[in-house]
Amino acid sequence: MEAYLDNSATTPVSEGVARVVMNAMTQDFGNPSSKHLKGVEAERLVREARERIAATMHVSPGEIFFTSGGTESNNWALVGAALANRRSGNHIITTAVEHAAVLQPLAFLEELGFRITHLKVDAHGRISPEDLKEALDEDTILVSIMYVNNEIGTLEPVGDAGAIIRQWNLEHHREVLFFVDAIQAYGKYRIAPRRLGIDLLSVSGHKIHAPKGSGFLYIRSKTKIRPVILGGGQQQGMRSGTDNVPGAAGLGEAAAEAYTDFDRKVEGMRACRRCMIDGLKQIEGTHLITDEDEDRSAPHIVNCAFEGVRSEVLLHALEERGIYVSSGSACSSNKKIPVSSVLQEIHLDKKLLESAVRFSFSDLTTLEEITYALEALKELLPVLRRYSRR
Repeated sequence: MEAYLDNSATTPVSEGVARVVMNAMTQDFGNPSSKHLKGVEAERLVREARERIAATMHVSPGEIFFTSGGTESNNWALVGAALANRRSGNHIITTAVEHAAVLQPLAFLEELGFRITHLKVDAHGRISPEDLKEALDEDTILVSIMYVNNEIGTLEPVGDAGAIIRQWNLEHHREVLFFVDAIQAYGKYRIAPRRLGIDLLSVSGHKIHAPKGSGFLYIRSKTKIRPVILGGGQQQGMRSGTDNVPGAAGLGEAAAEAYTDFDRKVEGMRACRRCMIDGLKQIEGTHLITDEDEDRSAPHIVNCAFEGVRSEVLLHALEERGIYVSSGSACSSNKKIPVSSVLQEIHLDKKLLESAVRFSFSDLTTLEEITYALEALKELLPVLRRYSRR
């Protein structure tokens, strides 16, 4: 049996998406900027994909801009917004547990003279809305808060943050922008940017069964932001470069699929999460890191530390059984530094820092896979602990 439990790293492309992508690559393969029929057909695919994505968030299609994925979307939102609003201030607020695709662009902006405030988090990786309120000042131009933490699944108080920023703007006659990295949230939550007060929101395609190299940035109408990729003036002059028609079409299909029969799919992920948590709690020497509260944690992520076993050792032992998990964020797993900054920020016991494993699910994950993984853990952990003590 095989159990793929690393869906926060990437998901398999769905059959429906694969068909749409294949068609865009072999039939409607024209350049959307071309004026002939092939170009018109390709442009139609991109337009329809934009409309399908916009419908999932109740926003205008003109507010959806296709990118190469989450990293580009995050970079564009942060760097583009900061540079466009620099005359209004130089202060940016974020959290201490953001993805590297947010923290690194912010470090770059800090080198350019911007002042960055990193909000501290509690033991579950959640910020306090009150801390955000206190951090806002007359120089603040941008707040960046992730919707769901990619390592431990924590749901950040995005709605509260949006309300605080709106109220601040009203009282101080400011236009502080609110950016949300929703890469681990889109497809798992019904997201309404306008209701939540979100100005910018990033999504990555390969987290929701779309192709790698696809993504989008939602930019609320009239938001001040500069393009960071210049050239042919595609996408309203905001993101130059020949449109990735297969990627956009596939992402549009994946978005539509994610929000079709949505409640059943999310409940399926939650059932897998409950089964995994219940099983882990019965295994000796396990320390659940993810918040058990379903209202405060995403439906598809469980992070747990296994006392006395390094995560990499356990990862490969599970791999031999056909079980695929992660020892951290896939985007940073090749770094020489093995310790997660997120786990450090939540003050996880030092002896557990190198023993954390992330299990993550999709709507395709089955309870049989969870049960198989739990049985393997019960068999492997005592053996691995004996070896580690030698």
